[in-house]
Amino acid sequence: MKKIVSILFILLTLSGCVGVSSQGVLGTGVNIFLDPRTLGTQIDDSIMQKSFLIRVSQIDKKYVLSVSSKVVDGHIYLTGTVGSVDEKILLTKIAWKTEGARSVKNNIKVKDKFSLKNSAKDLLITSQLKVALLSNKQVSMANYQINTVNQIIFIFGIAKSESEKREVINEAKTIQDVKNIDASIFLVSELSKNKK
Repeated sequence: MKKIVSILFILLTLSGCVGVSSQGVLGTGVNIFLDPRTLGTQIDDSIMQKSFLIRVSQIDKKYVLSVSSKVVDGHIYLTGTVGSVDEKILLTKIAWKTEGARSVKNNIKVKDKFSLKNSAKDLLITSQLKVALLSNKQVSMANYQINTVNQIIFIFGIAKSESEKREVINEAKTIQDVKNIDASIFLVSELSKNKK
């Protein structure tokens, strides 16, 4: 009987792994096999991210499309665009109220005017950097989230070493038309599981 229960548990667990390989734990976008965080930390971070998104969508569903969030080791990172400073402040407060939040970095920009040209340029910059990182053997692209707003590249993720961190930033510096690079890259050694 124990064997049957164990097999059923494994089958049920593995049936959800199709999404894990491409979406990460609970859809976080990071492959669990490449992520240096413990599975427990990944799940905690994913729950925090989902909690934030649910609370934001209850206020206004437009934020789900206009704002991106990422949580690593309890640190919440926000990017995207909103219509006013009040909206930016509101989203920061919601992030801080998320249970388990250790810090919030708000890189949300307030929209000036919508420009198809600027949006296309931002998309091109993001795409170029993603391709560069994917083709760079020294970088594990699965551990990074990249967003570009008004030609400013925002990089958030986990580097296995200082040299990988430098490599990611150097790749970003090679992209044309970039005004600035805002890199929030944690080293594996800085994560809470490694601090004892």
